[in-house]
Amino acid sequence: MTQEKTDSIDNIKNKFKSKMKIQNERRIWLTIEPEKLVETCKWLKEKSFEHLSAISVTDWLDKGKYELTYHLWSYEKKILITVKTKINREKPVIESVNTIWYENAQIHERELHELFGVKFKGNKDLLPLFLENWKGKDPFRKDFNWRDYVRNEFYDKKDEREQVYYDQ
Repeated sequence: MTQEKTDSIDNIKNKFKSKMKIQNERRIWLTIEPEKLVETCKWLKEKSFEHLSAISVTDWLDKGKYELTYHLWSYEKKILITVKTKINREKPVIESVNTIWYENAQIHERELHELFGVKFKGNKDLLPLFLENWKGKDPFRKDFNWRDYVRNEFYDKKDEREQVYYDQ
């Protein structure tokens, strides 16, 4: 590992007194509290993690949590850092990072709002991207029953050919 990469990793370790896993010299995992997200992301961007490559959600149904994962890349350091935080899945609210990564964050936050129901405070445009006139639970939640949804929305129990979908 180069001295520059070692120094970068040491800087991150010293700045955040959080759970940190170093997979290798190019891959770091950082787990933080949700209220530290914006501060952490601003600091990392200042330290050359200028590319937000993705934001994702993992639904931990049994724990009542959503885990938000932010993948940040530094072209200069050639390091990928993944910042993870957990929020309540029944009231999924977190600060937006669109003031840091602008349109790049915007599109990810809109998608996660639409599919999981995550509310990103400070994001003024959480309009749907894919689903038109959607009714019902957020479709990517683990407790969303897509079979029931399709059956109720698109099949007719009175239609003889479609009764098979109701007999199961």
